[in-house]
Amino acid sequence: MRRLSVIVALGAMLGMLAGVLTASPALAGRGPKWQVFSSPAFTVPATFCGFKVRVKPAASKEFIKILKTADGSMTELFTGKFRQSYTNLSTGKAVTENASASARMTTNADGSIAVAARGRSPIFNPPAAAKRLGLPTVGIVAGGLTFSFDSEGNLTSFSLHGHVLVDVCAALR
Repeated sequence: MRRLSVIVALGAMLGMLAGVLTASPALAGRGPKWQVFSSPAFTVPATFCGFKVRVKPAASKEFIKILKTADGSMTELFTGKFRQSYTNLSTGKAVTENASASARMTTNADGSIAVAARGRSPIFNPPAAAKRLGLPTVGIVAGGLTFSFDSEGNLTSFSLHGHVLVDVCAALR
């Protein structure tokens, strides 16, 4: 549960980091061990934008491959097309954004996490982290994105080689 809250809080990713897997057979054209990936709807607390934001998949053709190693670490590879809908729960105003990215998330045996993504990634930053990083609290970024957490869930590194495409909070005001 700690991992899920850490990922939703800072991550990005893509609604895909907050997701729930739906087991299915490997899909044609994706190769062995690729499975359909389903991102659930969730609500971002009002502390992020000044109002609650409902986030849900609008169109999802995402896939995941899970790789486990003998040392206990696990790497999850994500790819596919993904559109995400954001709704201001106070006004009903909504926007839908392309959030298609390829990503690799490695959870080490000690519980630390490293993420690398490329493409259009959703980000979810608590206000203090957003201010420190110069990013919106909820948004879509384009380019290369990497970040990591220690085993306690503390952000240990963050790098964006790209730019902010959409400040979702501003778009929903």
